[in-house]
Amino acid sequence: MKPFILSVTLCAAVLAQTTPPATKAPATKAATPATKAPATATKAPATKAATKAPATVGNLLDPSTLKATAPAVFKVKLTTTKGDIVIEVHRDWAPRGADRFYNLVRAGFFTDVYFFRVIPGFMCQFGISSRPEVSRVWSSNNMIDDPVKQSNTRGMVTYAKTGAPNSRSTQLFINYGDNAANLDSKDFAPFGKVTEGMEVADQFFSGYNAQFGGDSSGLQGPIAEKGKAFVEKEFPKLDKILRASIVPATPAPGATKSTPAATKSATKAPATTKAPAATKTTKQ
Repeated sequence: MKPFILSVTLCAAVLAQTTPPATKAPATKAATPATKAPATATKAPATKAATKAPATVGNLLDPSTLKATAPAVFKVKLTTTKGDIVIEVHRDWAPRGADRFYNLVRAGFFTDVYFFRVIPGFMCQFGISSRPEVSRVWSSNNMIDDPVKQSNTRGMVTYAKTGAPNSRSTQLFINYGDNAANLDSKDFAPFGKVTEGMEVADQFFSGYNAQFGGDSSGLQGPIAEKGKAFVEKEFPKLDKILRASIVPATPAPGATKSTPAATKSATKAPATTKAPAATKTTKQ
């Protein structure tokens, strides 16, 4: 009987030593993946959200959807391959031109639009869509001329046009120099001005002019017909607008800030005692 009890005791001791390691190992492995999974899941959405393109308004293939009236004054930021340029638009300078620019920006027209004609000392020209189907729609969608109220001086933004009246469409240029004497009398009506980044505009690539006898305006037709793929293959050094967007109006935040200040001053007791001082000033 004693040998039997001894053998049972020894077996129990062996089982007690081998069982705990088996339970500890899975517990350690299970804890490791549980902590790693959430870290990966939270990083991915943040990256995707940051790369989202801004929403567009209107259909570029249907000009009738782009008829909104522009604000009296607004700003547009051009994000280019050389840096940012901010254009301040004044609708009263050229209402038709301002309205079209406003609508084209909101519809995403200027995405991947090239500065195809850059002439140092004169101007840099852009405004041909990189999508041939869009260029076909807008090539003959001209505007009635605006009266010239501002001059084509450095930094002013104007629509390109032919010698014929009412020939403005989507092509624009930024004046590098003072071109008032040459352009003002020919119905080139500025509608905006560069307020930030003029030094960026001065850097746009102009090296292809030599291939076109000193003026690369000959690129207009091929870009309109063949689009982005053609430019990237044949003229890869051209600078371009990566995207354009309406800059939020600055007056709104100012008005919001002044409201609390006005409210505070109105509630202060000393405001009542200052009234006589105002009365004295009026009498004088």
